[in-house]
Order: sequence, then C-alpha cells, then structure tokens
Amino acid sequence: MRRFSSLLMSLATLAVSAARIPAAESVATSELVTVSDVSVERAESSLLVSFDIDASALNLKSDREVKYMPVITNGTDSVELPLVVVAGRNRYIQNLRHETLDESDILTRSGHIVDYSTVVAYEKWMEESELVVYEDECDCGFSDGNTRRISLAGLDFVERVFSPKFAFVTPPAKMEDKIREGSGTAYIDFPVNRTEINPTYRRNPIELAKIRDTIGAIANDPDSRILSVTIKGFASPEGKYKNNERLADGRSRALAEYVRSLYDFDPSLMKTSWVAENWEGLRDFVAHSALPDTVAILAIIDNHDLDPDVREKQLKSRFPDEYAFLLREVYPALRRSDYTVRYEIRSFVSVDEIKRVMATAPQKLSINEIYVVANTLDPDSDEYREAFELAVRMYPTDTIANLNMAAVALMRDELSAAEAYLANAGDSPRAVYARGVLAAKQGDYDTAGMLLERAADDGIAEATDAIAQLKEMKLLKESK
Repeated sequence: MRRFSSLLMSLATLAVSAARIPAAESVATSELVTVSDVSVERAESSLLVSFDIDASALNLKSDREVKYMPVITNGTDSVELPLVVVAGRNRYIQNLRHETLDESDILTRSGHIVDYSTVVAYEKWMEESELVVYEDECDCGFSDGNTRRISLAGLDFVERVFSPKFAFVTPPAKMEDKIREGSGTAYIDFPVNRTEINPTYRRNPIELAKIRDTIGAIANDPDSRILSVTIKGFASPEGKYKNNERLADGRSRALAEYVRSLYDFDPSLMKTSWVAENWEGLRDFVAHSALPDTVAILAIIDNHDLDPDVREKQLKSRFPDEYAFLLREVYPALRRSDYTVRYEIRSFVSVDEIKRVMATAPQKLSINEIYVVANTLDPDSDEYREAFELAVRMYPTDTIANLNMAAVALMRDELSAAEAYLANAGDSPRAVYARGVLAAKQGDYDTAGMLLERAADDGIAEATDAIAQLKEMKLLKESK
C-alpha cells in the first residue's frame, strides 16, 4: 500500500499544510466496494492522490460494469480525476477492444483491488476542499439522481504559520528617565599660586567656552530645568601638599562662581569639590607609558603610607630625568576641572507633542513616552518598529526596551536581531516566553517547549496558545 510523506511548506518558517484524512484507518465503504489507504499530498504546484479500491467482493455479471469517478471539489469549483471502471468479463473485453476509455482511466475486472494514483495540478480553490468518489452502478452517467457519493477525505492546505501572540510590556513612568547629566573636562590656566580666573589668559577662552557650551545648551532649553552644577578641581602633585590643597579648593570655587555669574544660578545649585594632588591621573599615565623604571616609579606613587610631599621628593631625587619629563609633559594635564550638570527634562503628555520631540530631540523622551506613541501606530508600519528601536537606542541597557524590541523582531521573523535584543531583556516571565518563541521559530522544539511551559507556569497567558501550536509543529515534523 502507498504512503507518501507530506511535502510541507518550509518548517524553518513553521508553515504547515496537510490533508484531513477520515478516521477508522481511512476506510470508506459503499455497498459494492471498500476504499482505503487514502492519501492526498501537495508537492509545490500539484497534488498526488492515491487510494485503494477493493472490489474483491464485487461479483458482476459478464456484461455489467461499475464506474468510479474521483472528484476534488469545494462545492463551487471541482476537477474530475481519471475514472476507475470495474467490469464483468464480456464488458471488460469490449472496453479493451473498442478503447472506450481515456488513456488515463483505469479498467479492471471485478474481484480485484485497484491501486489508484494520479497527479493533478494544484489550484488555489483546493486550499479547503474535499476528495470524493462518485459511483455509477447502473451505467446511467454521473448525475445526481443516479450516483452514490463516497466521501474520502477533507483537504486542508491552508498555510499554518507559528504565530504566537505578544503582549508588550508598558514601561513605567520612572522619574530617573527624565533626569540627565551633561559633563566635560576643562583645563583652566591660572598664574602660579593664584586662584582667580582670567578669561583671556592662555587657553582659557577655549576652555571656558567648552563649559559655557555644555551648561548653556541646558540652561537655555525651555524643556530642561537644572538641578545642580558640580565642579571638581584637580591640582598636580608638584610643590607642597598644603599649598596644592589651597589652590585646588580656591580654583574650584572660582570656576563655580564664574559659572554662577553667567547664568544667575541660585547658589544652592552650585557644588564644588577638589583633589589636592592628582596622583591617580599620574599613576594612570605612568602605568601605560614606556618610561624606564616604570615599576619603581609606580611603587613610589602607590605607597600611600608615605606623606604626599615625601613621595614627590622621592620621585624627584631618584628619577630626575623622568620627573622632569612628567613635570613638563604630563603635569599640565593633571590640573583640570571636571564639571557635571544634572538636569531634569519636563514630561511630555500629548501624542502630537511626543511625536514632535521624537523627530527633533528624541534624547529628551522617556521609555514610557516613546511607548505612548508606539501604541498609536500600525504594528505593520516602519514607524512602529522605529519607535521601539528608538527606545533601545536611547536606553540600551533597559530590559523592557530590549524585550519589546525583541517582540517586534520576532513578529517579523528577524531572528538574529531578536536573539541580540533578548540577551539584554532580563529573565522575567515575559522574557522567558519570548526566548521560547525564538527557539520554536529556530526549530529547537525541545528548548521551546521547556521555556514556554515555564512561562505558562509563571502566568503568561499567551504561552498556552503557543504551546498548542508548538505541539502541532512537532507532530508534523515527526510525520514528515
């Protein structure tokens, strides 16, 4: 008996088509014959139809015949397949002698089993149809009043695609998402042992402009409110520690006052700190340099049991050449001012306003605000995807942003992208569910089943439907 493997759509995309074969071992019986082993398989643009007609119990008179006409129909459209003619002895000989049948039709003697198979061109209407056999016992033709209809199989070639549902996670409106920082480093030049700022002295016009550009962009932005401005000053290690401490403190305060005067800040917004001697910066340079005696120099720098003035004296006396080089080439860069502006961006409420900001200054938006807009867009549109991509771009380490973007990628079968986003999506039940969907789409059904079951146990309602789909995929794969 014939059995043909289903020629399915690509399992890589989890598309499925199949024929619905009746139960009871695919047996259909008329009063005269039994039809069994029914198989209808789709291969690209054709259908392979096969079954057995058992006429072994049919005892026809010599001049009698019974015709069987298989038909594929959906009730509106139909196609007739080659006939099967079961004939008595004389009728059999007459059919052979006079060639009364088409070349594709099958002629057999009563009492035999017909091994029937044929190929027919597949048409779209056959997607949901039925295979039947009409039996003409009286040689009256296949008219409704004179034929018996035997139903063999329901055909279902509707494409099945693994299409799990996704419920996107609404990001909470977090206060910290609207609080930002702008920062930089300036190298302000001061006359020796002085702490007052001269805006025109040496590099100061350029360095002060850097500070004004950073703070001014925020101070002049109507959507922003400055919460604090912090300035941290560093002095280099040469000279006496007490004097360097005075200079670092005084110069930090002078720079803070300079900034406050420009923008008329409330004094409470200004915060200063200082590092009397920037040994950390010196160590970093030496550790990455090709200076002779690097290990010995680092040993002195790292000896915090020694007074800073003693450490500087040892460097100067034991390594005079290296010290002269450091003093000339490195120490100026150690004298720096780090500045940080902490500010708050106002909340945006209306969709139109958020869209405007999204187009002009997306860095001002919180994840929640971006989601508000995404929720109004067509999920099939490019704008929908771009909204979720923006959330990840603005908040690359946020687990919710990555999880939602992974869901978008999974909906579009962008599996590599989904895998990358899921690496940063955390281990919440919804992240587990998304990883289960990814595994299923990759064809790893065992892993998918384990993850989806775990997600279902943790209350993810969509996992139940996905598990049902997955079981169908596994059965079809096993029957392939």
